[in-house]
Amino acid sequence: MSVQETFRDTTTPPTKRLVEPLRIGRYQVDTPVVLAPMAGITNAGFRRLCREQGAGLYVCEMITSRGLVERNPLTFRMIAFDPAEHPRSMQLYGVDPATIGAAVRLVAERDLADHIDLNFGCPVPKVTRRGGGAALPFKRRLFEAIVTTAVDNAAAADIPVTVKMRIGINDEYQTYLDAGRIAADAGVAAVALHARTAAQRYSGTADWSAITRLRDALPAELPVLGNGDIFSAADALAMVARTGCNGVVIGRGCLGRPWLFGDLEAAFAGRPLPAPPRLGEIAATIRRHAVLLSEQMGDDKGIRDLRKHIAWYLKGFPVGPQLRQRLGLVSSLGELDDLLALLDHSQEFPPDAEGPRGRQGSPARVILPEHWLDDPEDASVPAGAELALSGG
Repeated sequence: MSVQETFRDTTTPPTKRLVEPLRIGRYQVDTPVVLAPMAGITNAGFRRLCREQGAGLYVCEMITSRGLVERNPLTFRMIAFDPAEHPRSMQLYGVDPATIGAAVRLVAERDLADHIDLNFGCPVPKVTRRGGGAALPFKRRLFEAIVTTAVDNAAAADIPVTVKMRIGINDEYQTYLDAGRIAADAGVAAVALHARTAAQRYSGTADWSAITRLRDALPAELPVLGNGDIFSAADALAMVARTGCNGVVIGRGCLGRPWLFGDLEAAFAGRPLPAPPRLGEIAATIRRHAVLLSEQMGDDKGIRDLRKHIAWYLKGFPVGPQLRQRLGLVSSLGELDDLLALLDHSQEFPPDAEGPRGRQGSPARVILPEHWLDDPEDASVPAGAELALSGG
């Protein structure tokens, strides 16, 4: 019997908190759960939808340091946090320590965010070929300069800085232990590890044992967060129990499943999990998502943005192909209401509806700048390394 099934079946549920609250600098996160930044997903509307389900720390889409420093209008629209969002959490990407420093100073001076997470985990070619994301920790001195600059410039405003990274470029070039120690020495408030290499991208199985090794290698007072293959509350509890990590980072697991944050809040507090939603409750969640996106982006763009979420919401339900297709092409809130009314709202949540969603793909060679692997001590910034546009 799984941990999740135990919670659902017990008549005398445990009341003891199973995992302690997470401390990120001066902020306490009672439920030690972080929403991972996902391009095109973790906008203000989606973050609010998730916050309405359960407590945690909800991070915006990736923001480029160059986009901030150059006052790019799109970048500034992406960091328009909901008024009730606290702490306001921003993920920042950069390859040049000077640009990162200027961006963090701007965040502090203009009070743009309460927490900064540095992106060293992105595996996509347009990022790694510039030396950014998961490629960067291989350059130990450049990594150290970026993290130290960010922490130093955030200190005056008491903004905690965290880092999110991967195991390494591939199995041959694993960087996470050195990077974790460097980040700890620089004064970060937490370290998160997606337990895959960049070459794996989102394929295969996350190696949770790497999270254990990172937890063992870093000071006990520094929170270590685990990421990878968490699709249920049982998965999250298993990761914490197996690795000793202080909390979890949720990415693809919440796609079409924002109520996962409610399950996690209950599980970590030692309470029974809520019953799985019927299709009628999911239809109401889809509509709420549509309203929040429309409020943020306008009706037309908001509904179009919702389309990519429909298949994730309906995964595992016996909904006919024609209705799925019509929902995937929905163009207005009124049309959405008409189509949602055609669903069988009494359908119970199917047992095979969980599991991986979103990007998976296959392993691939990591695209790197020329001669990137020649010298890990080289702190020079690759030409054209900084991305102008935010969002990944």
